[in-house]
Amino acid sequence: MVLVVEDEASIAEPFAAALGREGFDAHVAGSLAAARSAFAEITPDVVVLDVGLPDGDGRDYCRELRRASTVPVIMLTARGTETDRIVGLELGADDYVVKPFSASEVSARIRAVLRRAAPAAPRVVDDEPRRFGDVLLDRGARRVWCGEEELLLSRKEFDLLARLLADAGRVVRREELMSDVWDVNWFGSTKTLDVHVGFLRRKLGDDPQAPRYIHTVRGVGFRFGTPDDGAG
Repeated sequence: MVLVVEDEASIAEPFAAALGREGFDAHVAGSLAAARSAFAEITPDVVVLDVGLPDGDGRDYCRELRRASTVPVIMLTARGTETDRIVGLELGADDYVVKPFSASEVSARIRAVLRRAAPAAPRVVDDEPRRFGDVLLDRGARRVWCGEEELLLSRKEFDLLARLLADAGRVVRREELMSDVWDVNWFGSTKTLDVHVGFLRRKLGDDPQAPRYIHTVRGVGFRFGTPDDGAG
């Protein structure tokens, strides 16, 4: 079930019909109040959420959802500035779509976020806590410490750090990170990767000009540095 939170009927109704043709059940809510009520009743698999709503800001509802649920959220907005996208991602949105959009593209994005949110197939994973310098990552508990401080990471920040640590000391290409952390069917540029690396660096107390942990290899990708690395 897809909960579409959009107050413009000229957008919401054709979009819901198009989702139906793509095989999704769609429920439309035209306000935050209606969205809250519908969410409690239908327990959607994904929320497609407009930013501008008559009774509030969709970003506030995204923050509210993220505190209480892991349901994937795709933000819709007429504003496509880098700042708007960064704010949406920082609030915990899984994807960000700028109007006007095609229903087929959003349907593909919905499928992609649902695949990422689905439980992974059973496989051998090293869930033992892993220490790298003064960074300790517990994959099983999804917790991270830097020194004595536990870091509060979003889902994507944790997955990105875990992926970098899995190959600590070697360069992980941008395409690998996008495929492994975001999905092979990610649409658009890899700018979101740079945004999340910036989030991680801030939380790790890392200086991008002289990093201890996450090193940029220009034109290639990123490397989680070994403890005896210099700046680079």
